[in-house]
Amino acid sequence: MIQAQSKTHGWLDRLKSCRSGAAAIEFGLILPVLTGMGMMGTEIGYMAMVNLQVSQMALAVADAGSRLEQTNNNSVAPTVTEADVDSVMIGAEKMGEGIDFKANGRVILSSLEKDPASGKQFIHWQRCFGKLRVNSDYGNDSTNNGLNGTVLVSMGRGTTKVTAPTGVAVMFVEVFYDYKGVFGTMFVKQMRFKQEAAYLVRDIRDLRASNVSGVTGGNGKSLCI
Repeated sequence: MIQAQSKTHGWLDRLKSCRSGAAAIEFGLILPVLTGMGMMGTEIGYMAMVNLQVSQMALAVADAGSRLEQTNNNSVAPTVTEADVDSVMIGAEKMGEGIDFKANGRVILSSLEKDPASGKQFIHWQRCFGKLRVNSDYGNDSTNNGLNGTVLVSMGRGTTKVTAPTGVAVMFVEVFYDYKGVFGTMFVKQMRFKQEAAYLVRDIRDLRASNVSGVTGGNGKSLCI
């Protein structure tokens, strides 16, 4: 019995002094922390990239909208057609393919103008792309058509407000996107990104040729429905 106890104590003493597996044990303890930090970094990086892409989409759509009919050499000031607007939205669709924007986002393109009769700012026409059901924060071409007394002072958030000068339209774009985390809701809650952009129309455009719709041609695929 004494000899067995002596052997046991000797084994315990050797075990306490052994350091051969310390690194492996320490790595095993720290691995969950390192993994969690790596996953969180990946999530934050991807979220920032998606938000930047949404911002770039807003700028691209506003820029393209401002250039519609710019190359038209007709001596008569051109109007925007439904086909023109559809081509802009096709570009937005291509830009958003990597983040499945069509299913989770919405682009709203508004023509902000100044009514020459009343001097009011109003949305002459508005077109959309994307299946996300969300409305413009500034109304639409029915609630702000310059004819029903609704006052639209400007468009834009924060201290930066946008107004249209007389005879010139502003292509104002709102882009909404419902972000879903790479790892679900482990690190971030589901959130909705919104980016805005605006460009003055780059060339002469007949703004009053179609007082009701503001867009000619018919059969458009970008109606806000």
